[in-house]
Amino acid sequence: MRNIKVSECCETPVEELESEIVERKGIGHPDSVADGIAESISRELSKMYLERYGRILHHNTDQMEIVGGQSKPAFKGGMMLEPVFILLAGRATTRVNEERLPYRSTAVKATRDYLKKFKYLNMDEDITIDCRIGQGSVDLRSLYDTQKHLANDTSFGVSYAPYSETEKITLEAEHYINGELKENMKGLGYDVKVMSLRNMDKINVTVAVAMIGKEIDDLSHYISLKEELREKLLDHLSKYTQKELNVDINTADDYENNVLYLTVTGLSMENGDDGSVGRGNRVNGLITPNRPMSLEAAAGKNPVIHVGKLYNILAMKIAEQIVDECGVEEAHVRILSQIGKPIDQPQVASIDLITANGSDFGKISKDAQGIADEWLANIERVAKLCVEGKVSVF
Repeated sequence: MRNIKVSECCETPVEELESEIVERKGIGHPDSVADGIAESISRELSKMYLERYGRILHHNTDQMEIVGGQSKPAFKGGMMLEPVFILLAGRATTRVNEERLPYRSTAVKATRDYLKKFKYLNMDEDITIDCRIGQGSVDLRSLYDTQKHLANDTSFGVSYAPYSETEKITLEAEHYINGELKENMKGLGYDVKVMSLRNMDKINVTVAVAMIGKEIDDLSHYISLKEELREKLLDHLSKYTQKELNVDINTADDYENNVLYLTVTGLSMENGDDGSVGRGNRVNGLITPNRPMSLEAAAGKNPVIHVGKLYNILAMKIAEQIVDECGVEEAHVRILSQIGKPIDQPQVASIDLITANGSDFGKISKDAQGIADEWLANIERVAKLCVEGKVSVF
């Protein structure tokens, strides 16, 4: 029997709090770029190991850094002055039966392939990549190589469901700008950061969007692009709430002193902004100070036994299914491992539920416990989702 505890939670639902703060760092933010590269390397190493040996071997590629370059943006143009430096670090299985594996070339190719999504980035001139991924700790590898699916750390995963309106709006704002709007509005960059504040029934969304100088003629064009973006974003986000909604774009702009969020590549890492794995969004894509969350860096960790990754994804999946099937207002899930113990047998899987008045908590508790037990019993599904790119960790 797994140690799954289900309790009624006496917390106030987040929608009933007087204020709520939610943040998302978009795909072009340096921290998100670091997460994306780390996860891409892990995915490609996993595929290589599976193809050669039929199983995912030990690796953790979550230690990587982005050191910002230097640029000179300008209307109708601009140029890069110094390239962005990307340091790939971490550990991987580098040899099997004396056969040396192409782990470094795999990591570099994964990095370059991931960065191709940023079309204004010149891969030959704007980026310098240094791969320092090495062989992992003997103790941890021996733990891993038993193939008994033993936890490689004493760590925990945390998540919740469902998203609040403010959380949905924050997530959707970035997805909309870096998705549908990109196709129709030239000049929008990839580095998008959204910070939302709800005070009672008013939501204020502050958005920072890197603008691409070569696509913008002059200051007047820049201002009109901002205003068009604001109007379209306000109209789109209004579909997700009945609350009073306000949107502000690039509030640090100072037109009189020519201080604008203008870039060459659409990425702030081109001009001194650095990035690190795990410093941005949590596994559910948001930063949520009003919610339970882990500080674990999930991107790049191996998807088979690294509980810092597995349990955060697992907690999210369990919480989502409980909300979908059990009719609770909120589900908070916390899962704790113990190093060396089977990953499907955590020290505890703690589930706190906020239920509606008159709910049958006995039945809800039993159903929630069953959902958690089923996910833990089939925890290998999480690794499959990660390798196939069907779950995001940032």
